[in-house]
Amino acid sequence: MFEIKITCRFAAAHRLRGYRGQCEKVHGHTFKVEIRVQARKLNRLGLVMDFHDLKELADEIITCLDHELLNELAPFKKVNPSSENLARYIYDELKTQVGKKGPKLKKVTVWESEDSAATYYPG
Repeated sequence: MFEIKITCRFAAAHRLRGYRGQCEKVHGHTFKVEIRVQARKLNRLGLVMDFHDLKELADEIITCLDHELLNELAPFKKVNPSSENLARYIYDELKTQVGKKGPKLKKVTVWESEDSAATYYPG
């Protein structure tokens, strides 16, 4: 099995509804997103997938989140924009697009700080 990984970043604000503590207030992060893609065999060029293609697909999603109040975006109107839910949202948005290129999206990790991250992958 082969695996590649890219990272990208976006800045956004959010608040966690129903949370007791500082995170219930609007606050911001520079989120780091780590995307892992895997394949059993390499393509004819010897790649899992072109890094540039993967970054373009990720940028389409990240651009929609960048410099937004996440709570106001349709996917997070009813669901808290936690790092866990962000990771799942990005995974779901990317899955089909990556699959069209051949490999399989393995998992997405969203870091809200250097020390705190959440990962989503289908069980």
